[in-house]
Amino acid sequence: MNDTSIPGAGAASAVPDPEQQEAAPPWVRPSVLLRPMRSNCATQPVWKFTLPAWAGVLPDGRPYNTCRSAGVCRDMCFARAGTFLIPSVLRAHQRNLQYILDEPEAWMEQMIGELQHSRFRPSGEARAHVRIHDSEDWFSDRYLEMWLHIMRLTPDVMFYNYSKEIYRLERIARPDSPPNFVWRYSYGGLQDDLIEPHHLHADVFPDEESLAAAGYTSQTPSDLLAAYGPATLGLAANNLAAQRKRQGGQTFRALQRAADAKAAGRRYPRRGPAPGRPPTR
Repeated sequence: MNDTSIPGAGAASAVPDPEQQEAAPPWVRPSVLLRPMRSNCATQPVWKFTLPAWAGVLPDGRPYNTCRSAGVCRDMCFARAGTFLIPSVLRAHQRNLQYILDEPEAWMEQMIGELQHSRFRPSGEARAHVRIHDSEDWFSDRYLEMWLHIMRLTPDVMFYNYSKEIYRLERIARPDSPPNFVWRYSYGGLQDDLIEPHHLHADVFPDEESLAAAGYTSQTPSDLLAAYGPATLGLAANNLAAQRKRQGGQTFRALQRAADAKAAGRRYPRRGPAPGRPPTR
């Protein structure tokens, strides 16, 4: 893999204070890559693979950004708070990322080996599912291509994913997508304008009531609705007080539109007098 680090916009602002960081133990390969997912997932087993969310610094000092197209979502991300920030949890997620960066072939071999275990084989009508990422994303072309290769070698497993990397998925995955892979775009990113009406997509609403009023189907009953639900899927805001306050009564889509308009105004400042103000002479 060519990437030896994953620098990205915003990485520096997310760097923890070295004096407040615990001394990191020497890096070792993760013994297990896929973990059972604790969620409402119907009767079918669901597993997940997790990387650290958004930007930070690996124990060896390399900066990373696993969510390069994150927009307003980064300020309300559930994976940047709570248990995700417990040092042992964060280090485990960072080990997964370092494994991919430093030993991509070994990482693929281990992932394929885990997916070929009997627990991932169909049992009756039940099928094993893997959710790729909690809130991180496809940080490089090569990373996405490795997962597509893994999917083709493990056809009994169904893979699904939320993503804001619309351009990357449309360019690489869409032309020859494995039949056991479903992805759903989520609003709140820098590529929202690339989401078409026919695309599977999701938006985050302030609550279940506003979600239903907008005609969206709630994801609450089962995480697998990301793979099998209708085109328009809605998620209610998480219960973290600070994030809910930032979101207010808006959807991620609306907040991103406002942010994009504000950014466009900075890039292309209005010429001429303000509305209602006569020109100066």
